[in-house]
Amino acid sequence: MLSKNASIFTLNNELKMPSIGLGVLFAENDGEVEGAVISALKSGYRKIDTASAYQNEKGVGRAIRESEVPREEIFLTTKVWNTEQGYDKTLLAFEQSLKQLQTDYVDLYLIHWPVKAKYKETYRAMEHIYASGKAKAIGVCNFSIAQLEDLMEHSNVVPAINQVEMHPHLSQNELLHFANAHNIQLEAWRPIMMGEVLSIPELVDIGKVHQKSAVQIALRWLVQRGVAVIPKSVTQKRIIQNFEIFDFMLTKEEMAIVEGLNQNRNLGEDLSHIE
Repeated sequence: MLSKNASIFTLNNELKMPSIGLGVLFAENDGEVEGAVISALKSGYRKIDTASAYQNEKGVGRAIRESEVPREEIFLTTKVWNTEQGYDKTLLAFEQSLKQLQTDYVDLYLIHWPVKAKYKETYRAMEHIYASGKAKAIGVCNFSIAQLEDLMEHSNVVPAINQVEMHPHLSQNELLHFANAHNIQLEAWRPIMMGEVLSIPELVDIGKVHQKSAVQIALRWLVQRGVAVIPKSVTQKRIIQNFEIFDFMLTKEEMAIVEGLNQNRNLGEDLSHIE
């Protein structure tokens, strides 16, 4: 059973997905990622987001098995990396991810970056995986509106998710509007700007009103605008705090203040060219 405090988003194929999950980028396979995942699951999280490129799928799989949470209650995401793209290579990469995670299915399989010459055939392979039932949903990461339009023109399954960088300095309003119009769920990576939100005065001030941190305000702002979040942490205290965003609501005025912080500022590097 999902935590009572966790809001749920329904994807375009009717699959239910928790609005908040644990991201594990840079978490090491030496016990660090296991500790983070187990802490998150004990705290009420039911979504874990990894990728083959993170090189910690094995640790994530171990943690899920060691936890007391049944696999069917956990929404597990992984991604195909740039060098693994192409039809046949994607099929092989997916099977390798299942082996590393020690599971017979994932809840969501994503294209990590839109490698220009390959993402359409990669997605065709993912449609095959989706039809097999080994991935309950498929989608993409870091796709622009033009790339989404191109992909949808040449595919049969509308991506369930587009996972993109989004935070108070990068509100992605145009992309959010497009996603909503096409029933594509946006999910934010780097939602707390690697901790930078703690030094944004407006977020600190709003936090004081609600007795919350600037991090919690940033996460609440995203979830309240209908965007899923996957904040990364390996610290138990922060993992717990990041999850405590469902016992308050931001007002329209507060939402507008956060919206006004947008600078169209990317913190992450575009890695779509790396093969």
